This record gives sequence, structure tokens and C-alpha cells, in this order.
Amino acid sequence: MRLATLADGSRDGALIVVGRSAVSYARAHEVAPSLQRALDEWPTCEPQLRKLAARLERNEVAALPLEPRALAAPLPRAYEWVDGSAYLNHVVLVRKARGAPPPEGLTSDPLVYQGGSGVLLGPRDPLVLPDAQFGLDFEGEIAVVLGDVPRGTTEDRAVQHVRLLLLANDVTYRDLVPAELKKGFGFFVSKPATAFAPFAVTPDQLGDSFRDGRAFLRLSCTYNGDRVGDLETGPEMHFSFSQLIAHAAKTRALTAGTILGSGTVSNRDAERGVSCLAERRAREVLAGTPVTPYMRAGDTVRLEAFDASGRSVFGAIEQAVVADGVTL
Repeated sequence: MRLATLADGSRDGALIVVGRSAVSYARAHEVAPSLQRALDEWPTCEPQLRKLAARLERNEVAALPLEPRALAAPLPRAYEWVDGSAYLNHVVLVRKARGAPPPEGLTSDPLVYQGGSGVLLGPRDPLVLPDAQFGLDFEGEIAVVLGDVPRGTTEDRAVQHVRLLLLANDVTYRDLVPAELKKGFGFFVSKPATAFAPFAVTPDQLGDSFRDGRAFLRLSCTYNGDRVGDLETGPEMHFSFSQLIAHAAKTRALTAGTILGSGTVSNRDAERGVSCLAERRAREVLAGTPVTPYMRAGDTVRLEAFDASGRSVFGAIEQAVVADGVTL
């Protein structure tokens, strides 16, 4: 089942069920007005949404044409946005490029931070660049949406709390990061609003591609019309979502609607490319001199994940960079 949110002018948008072909949808207001409401009442709402999806495929309900530009993020705002760094190759590369050692416990203790979740961008929303000196970068990630997760949930019980999967562009102002990290208090101003692909999908939509707490997909990253990444999302995800959930819930409960990210998808094989510019620049530094600039006004990025059959799982994130004060 694939769900999405129409941008209808309200804070949380309107929940819809998306057809298998991703060209039509059915309104789900009789089940729940928003995705957050459905997550709050998942045991009741999920079977009703599945019935609606089945009726849509059988042409038993009005099928409306789907316009990607009319969609917001599946959750336009969320209770929490917790991001991990499960692809250790990314951590090692970017730290090595700036002469820093890997963090202690890198392979045994997940890195996580809590980002802003009050404003989340839709798949076609522009990336606003207030200052070219901030070092704007995109980051392709897989994420999960959780139901209520009790404090102390263990790894073996964690995956049962995964309700949906998402594709994210976890935007970063790279040149603001070093000063923030130097304070020893985490990211804040260097992490603007994250963007999400249009469709939130239930784990069963991935079939065998979702196993061991990981999504085994191919992430395509296109920057200014050029393919810069064709990455595998499963094999090199060192910490699974089960492990990340257990870590995040070690001392606190997580509420339904919490989004948990994988961190920047990264592969050791340089031929597979990158899902962020920082990693490309890191490789350039290690080879001699960085030549790739960060994003500037007019640049574009497209992120899309495909399953083994070549089907686009979440739809595409397509964003353009605009200078602060510019309206599209």
C-alpha cells in the first residue's frame, strides 16, 4: 500500500491512497483526515486503508488523476525526526578528508541526532539558499515511519513498529557544520528542513527487498542532469533499522509518527558514485584537490529509489535551488 498527502492548505494536508500505477489516487478522508491521524489509530485505520486501496485497483471508487506537484511530504510535520548514520563508509570518508579520526565505537554504537520536524518539505519544493557561503548539499536517505515504540524496545522486537518507509533528501549546510560540531552540542543551524519523496509505502510493498531491518533498493542520484550516484541501499547499511530503533528507544519512548533516517547512503565502491556532494569532495581531497562546489542557485537534484524489477518505490524527489527571496 502506498500513501501520500495532498497539499490542501492545512498544516497536515489530506491523506490519499495511491494506485499501483502511481497515476491515480483515492481520497481517504472517511478513514482518516491525515497520515498522522492514521498512524495514531493504525490498528483501526490500516485495514480500512488497505480495503480502500483494493477498491481503487478494482475501479470501485472514484480514481482521481495524480499530480506530483500537488503533493506535500507524506508527513508535512512530524513529532520527531531522528537521523542516524548507518553507512560507515560515509563517516570514515568525510572525517578522513578533514584529518579527523573515526569516532570511538563507530562500529558498535550508532550515531544519531535529532533534527527539526516541524516543517518538512515536499518532493518538488525548492531548496532555499539564504547564503551561498553556507555550502548547501543534498543527502539521499532511506527512512522509516514508526508507530508507538515503548522505551527499552529491544532489537529483536523493533521492526514490528515500522509502519512505513520513505525516501528523504536530508539537506545540509556543510560549511556551517564544523563550527557547530566544535561546540560539542550537535547539529542545529546546519540542518534546514528535510524533503521527502511523495509516497510512503508499507513494508510489504518491498517484499523480500525489506529484510533484516534494511531496504535493499537501488538509489539513483541525478545532479544538474548528470547521474552522480547509483547506489545499493542494503548491503552496506552497517546498523539496521532494528538496531537504530532500539538505540533511539533506549531511554525514551517514541511516539507514532516519528521518522527515523538511515543516514547518507554510501558504498565503498567509488564506481557506484555518491548520494551527497560532501562525499565526492572528500574523495577529491584525498586524491589531491576538491573541485566540486556545493549547490548554487539554479542547481537541481533528483533522488529516486528502485526495486529489483525497476519499479520506482517512493516516486522521485525533484528540487531546484533558489536564492533566498526568490519565488517560483
